[in-house]
Amino acid sequence: MIKTNIFTTRKLEKTTNEFISSEVSIENEFLGNWTATLFYVSNKKCWLIINKLTKYLVIIPNVKKSDLKNISTIFKKTLYFQLNNDGIKTDYTLVDKIIGEINLCETNNDRSTSGSLNNCLFQMDDWKKDYGTYDNMPFRDLNNKLNSSPNKMLNWKYPKEKMDEMIKAYAQHRI
Repeated sequence: MIKTNIFTTRKLEKTTNEFISSEVSIENEFLGNWTATLFYVSNKKCWLIINKLTKYLVIIPNVKKSDLKNISTIFKKTLYFQLNNDGIKTDYTLVDKIIGEINLCETNNDRSTSGSLNNCLFQMDDWKKDYGTYDNMPFRDLNNKLNSSPNKMLNWKYPKEKMDEMIKAYAQHRI
């Protein structure tokens, strides 16, 4: 079975400690590893998750401790809806096959990926000021804006463009 590692930042690790796996799975063959951090909007815990290879971002708003036992399903559904929102046409079964099960891991101290997350968190802070409360935050639209910004590490490609290429490559590989 395919497993996808999501490495947590120290901040997120503290709140998910009992769900952190002691073993790191082999890197996902198609999309590689992801890294997640924690941020708050109106005292609600939200996750910002970035794919190391594509710099594609997924925001999971209002994550409760009780949600962590279903984090694989929550992540895959959120990713699926965000992909479609970003114009990347796919079906849920494909996303399910690519991601498999989520394996939450301790931080891997990947400074490059952490730097990308921190840049996005600065934008989130500005948007929190603009929108005020959790109920006013258009998370999918904000997530689309993050994925629609050219990234220097991708030779100025957009993360959603790079993710689209990866999804299409996987679909071609399956045929």
